[in-house]
Amino acid sequence: MGKGRVALVTGGTRGIGRAICEGLMNGGYRVVASYNANAEAAARFTEETGILALRFDVSDHDQCVEAAARVAHELGPVEVLVNNAGITRDTTLHRMNREQWGAVIDTNLTGCFNMSRAVIDGMRERGFGRIVNISSINGRTGQYGQANYAAAKAGVLGFTRALALESAGRGVTVNAIAPGYVDTEMVRQVPPAVLEKIVARIPVGRLGRAEDIARGVLFLVHDGADFITGATLDINGGQLMS
Repeated sequence: MGKGRVALVTGGTRGIGRAICEGLMNGGYRVVASYNANAEAAARFTEETGILALRFDVSDHDQCVEAAARVAHELGPVEVLVNNAGITRDTTLHRMNREQWGAVIDTNLTGCFNMSRAVIDGMRERGFGRIVNISSINGRTGQYGQANYAAAKAGVLGFTRALALESAGRGVTVNAIAPGYVDTEMVRQVPPAVLEKIVARIPVGRLGRAEDIARGVLFLVHDGADFITGATLDINGGQLMS
């Protein structure tokens, strides 16, 4: 499937990112994960999977350029990029400060720009590339207390479509995945009573699994998926219908 192509997954050492990394590795890709804060989890990830984990901040343009260059030097040019890194700073807008707004926008949206900019020239020159941006159901619907997160994830969808238009003639596809509520460490922090209400709104009757998202990524990055670009794949158990 992957034929040894090099794939870089940001925020790849935990949760959805880890499942994406493992799925790509099992599909024959040579995978590198990025992380920013949790060095202990990253070391455990590398020990358990054998996948290289690089520490850099996706909100820092220079660090992204340096990381892409390092991957190219050690493994080869990045042919598959999954922009998965994301953070939350939840609070209602009338309580939100500039740091809470900026941190989420810089990581979740500007991070997509920084990493895509670092690899897009090479993809265009080689005539092949796959970029998958991880958005969110809340980028489609909005969510109470998440003006920053919803704005960033909605912005990811517009960014995806614009870059897809620019890249379609060069063999580079750019797509997004909008996950619903997935059983990750972050979602497990939601109070049980609230989580029960969330699950009640999901027609299939369960939270998503990280592997559900990983399978979507594998589909979109496949060599044979070259007629799919500018699309958003909703993986949410039918929640948008409810």
